Formats: sequence, C-alpha cells, structure tokens
Amino acid sequence: VQLQASGGGAVQAGGSLTLSCAASGRTFSNYAMAWFRQAPGKEREFVAVVTWSVGTTIYADSVKGRFTISRDNAKNTVYLQMNSLKPEDTAVYYCAADLGFSSSRYSYANTYHYWGQGTLVTVSS
Repeated sequence: VQLQASGGGAVQAGGSLTLSCAASGRTFSNYAMAWFRQAPGKEREFVAVVTWSVGTTIYADSVKGRFTISRDNAKNTVYLQMNSLKPEDTAVYYCAADLGFSSSRYSYANTYHYWGQGTLVTVSS
C-alpha cells in the first residue's frame, strides 16, 4: 500500500487549500482514510477520517465547519478541503489508511498502518 499526499503550500489566514492523498497497491473498499497533522514541537493529531465504503466522516473539533474530507472511489483518492485557514493550522499534514474502521480508535495515530509522506501547510497571519 502506498499513499501519496500533495497540495500543501503557503497561504494567508482566511484562505483555502485542498490536499490530496492518492492511494495505490490494493482495493480500498474496506479502508478508513484519515488526515493527521503535526505542528513543530507537537504531537501528531487527528484531523478527519472518512470510511471508504459508506463515506462516514468525523472531524476534530478544531477543524469542524472549516475542513471537509471526501473521497473519490474511482480515483482511489482522498481529499481534504481546508477553508478559513488559521495560523494554528500550520503543520505537516499526513494521510493515513487502515483496514476497517474503529469507532473508538479512529483518532489515534497508531491505529493506522499505512502513511503518506506528509505535505506542509503554512498559514500566515
């Protein structure tokens, strides 16, 4: 399984970016796909998750109402649309995947076996 994240960049506060995560290597019909982020000096934190088959989405409180996670089954790609960006959103963003979905563990980084390489998002004030 390979995950390729892209779409990061520098943007001013209030701006928007869309991250993409292209998955390859197997069929992802039963996988949960998530985005995490890690700011300098901080632990990796959960951002959002989408189940591949049903499309259930869950967001961290810090991004709810501003970020939207979605997936394109035909392209094996997951997106993170980020609007109303804030300086505190600055981080390296990682996509992650794991077989199945755990309603109790979806927000833990060690739940996911597969990770992309990360893409940097910088939001200036």
